[in-house]
Amino acid sequence: QFQLVESGGGLVQPGGSLRLSCVARRFTLDYYAIGWFRQAPGKEREGVSCISSSGGSTNYADSVKGRFTIFRDNVKNTVYLQMNSLKPEDTAVYFCASYREFKICGDYGRRAHWGQGTQVTVSS
Repeated sequence: QFQLVESGGGLVQPGGSLRLSCVARRFTLDYYAIGWFRQAPGKEREGVSCISSSGGSTNYADSVKGRFTIFRDNVKNTVYLQMNSLKPEDTAVYFCASYREFKICGDYGRRAHWGQGTQVTVSS
């Protein structure tokens, strides 16, 4: 059962923007670091970005630095991924996962909760 729910995906033209949301079901995200991942057909899963429980620390894959921003609103129990200047190579299923510590965020095998994902397609 998926305990995180992603939304906000869709079809967008190159250069466009999308904002993805990751919401927790039945627990609070306050104490968890959150990571965003993506997987395109025929490609390996890729870590995109992580944010600490407080929001004070973040990291990004080189492929998205300067274009994507991760942030959180713990009052809304939601973590966001703002994606700007989208490229066709950003096309993938994006999903989020929670971690008990920021230092392990991005290690997919050590996630505590995860979601089913949301499709992002960048195409003209």
